[in-house]
Amino acid sequence: MKKIILLLVGLLICGSVFSQEEKAKNYPRIPTVDLKTLDGETFSSKQLYNGDKPFVISLWATWCKPCKEELDAIALVYEDWVEELGVKLYAISIDDSRSASKVAPFVNAKGWEYEVLQDVNSDFKRALNVVDVPFLCIVNSRQEIVWSHTSYASGGEEEVYEILKKLVEEESNK
Repeated sequence: MKKIILLLVGLLICGSVFSQEEKAKNYPRIPTVDLKTLDGETFSSKQLYNGDKPFVISLWATWCKPCKEELDAIALVYEDWVEELGVKLYAISIDDSRSASKVAPFVNAKGWEYEVLQDVNSDFKRALNVVDVPFLCIVNSRQEIVWSHTSYASGGEEEVYEILKKLVEEESNK
């Protein structure tokens, strides 16, 4: 009887450890929220997609100096990322209704090649539980957020590139 009880306890412990390991592999998914294009059209976050390749989401604002520095730094290497890795970047502005009209002229002046969207009411930002910008995350082909960070330090785009490169490699081997 003691052996059976010990066996059952052992199975419960192993099952518990296994389920915790499986839970650790479950990445958060992109929340479904309505965003706006620069033309004012509704764009569902369900449409954030890049086929079988990963993509990057950057939450930023025109008033946020580190946000602009990060997007400027990525802009210098973005064409290479697209060509080499097939990635896409969605730059989602969190400028509110008072400053949202500044986003399109700002982006045009910068010449960024990203798809720029607006989260005027910060619904997407809240759904992601983001407190501070800049916020950047990498999303795999299954719409799962596999890496994220807030703030920006010069050279941070190199870390993002390395993570994207590894992810593209892993996903192509599946």
